[in-house]
Amino acid sequence: MDPLRNPYTPNAGTPPPTLAGRDGLLEEAKIALGRIRFGRPAKGFIAVGLRGVGKTVIMNEVQQLAEAEGFPSIYIEAFDEIRLSDVLAKAIRPILLKFSRKEAAQALVARAMSGLRNFAAAFNVSFHDFEISVKPEEGLADTGDITSDLPELLVAVGEAAKGQGNALVIIIDEIQYLSEHDLSALIMAIHRCNQKLLPVVLFGAGLPQLRGKMGDAKSYVERLFDFPTVDALSPEDARIAVEKPANDEGVQYTPEALDEILRVTGCYPYFIQEWGHFAWLTADASPIGIEDVLLSHDLALSKLDRDFFRIRLDRMTPTERKYMRALAELGAGSHRSGDIARAYGANVTSVAPLRSSLIAKGMIYSPAHGDTAFTVPLFDAFLRRHKPA
Repeated sequence: MDPLRNPYTPNAGTPPPTLAGRDGLLEEAKIALGRIRFGRPAKGFIAVGLRGVGKTVIMNEVQQLAEAEGFPSIYIEAFDEIRLSDVLAKAIRPILLKFSRKEAAQALVARAMSGLRNFAAAFNVSFHDFEISVKPEEGLADTGDITSDLPELLVAVGEAAKGQGNALVIIIDEIQYLSEHDLSALIMAIHRCNQKLLPVVLFGAGLPQLRGKMGDAKSYVERLFDFPTVDALSPEDARIAVEKPANDEGVQYTPEALDEILRVTGCYPYFIQEWGHFAWLTADASPIGIEDVLLSHDLALSKLDRDFFRIRLDRMTPTERKYMRALAELGAGSHRSGDIARAYGANVTSVAPLRSSLIAKGMIYSPAHGDTAFTVPLFDAFLRRHKPA
């Protein structure tokens, strides 16, 4: 069928044509932002889940909800060795500059500007000519310790926002890549803003190990945030995600074709977009049938192997690949560390550093104590197909 009319979007973070099964989570964000609008305390959430379940799409939707409320937002995609002080300070600056153009709460805005200047100087964050027009306030966010300075800075920004009847919405995707020190400082800062009833709220997303990492950083974190799990879609929602985009273009699926797409994708949103995309290209006309879906398997798998799975495998060392191969040989799902070590050919203690390294790289996680699973759905099948040395 016409590739120009192909409605599916198999790209990382790209909004799908039909965002199915996430209404409850977005409603939570709407309520939190609405409470801020009415000057009430709001609780953000940290969405956790495997790769390819649509966490980034959800974070983008939350940002749009914030913008619809008129709230300035900061969107950060974390990565290895990110300096939170650097990206956060640079993102806060334009927000304060907008605040400074309004007459309300100018003293609070000036104080927040001063705190930002001190913070930037303490952490060597460079702004063009920023220091010329801002008078520093000694002792405000200037110690060089982010666990002390970031709470002071966000409180000052929150007070300026409150004085203008506004808010600050911080959105961080891949939040598991923040260092423990930065993560601890961020949690402390949000906690301090909550204590002062300031309109500062954090929404985040990351891999399943994030719950434990944030809990290790601060024991009270579960009182600050909800931790909803973003998983594969239910069969009902998956059918909607497959069918509706095609139906909107006047194209139908046979029941057998639809069942096969749900089976092979495991109802994971990213894979649904891939199989829908290639099923559309394979079919000559509506309805898309089981033969079209079966013919699209090799095309979809080839694309995933090249652009989704292989790029992750190439980041691993040979010994890390061997460990992942041992995990893959045990089949889908989670497996005991001892069983993986035996498949690897070593004892648990000797492969523990490998396991820790792969968790840090976001390739595996521990769904329960002593268990290990891939963070990327269907990665075990990819490794068995390609059998890397």
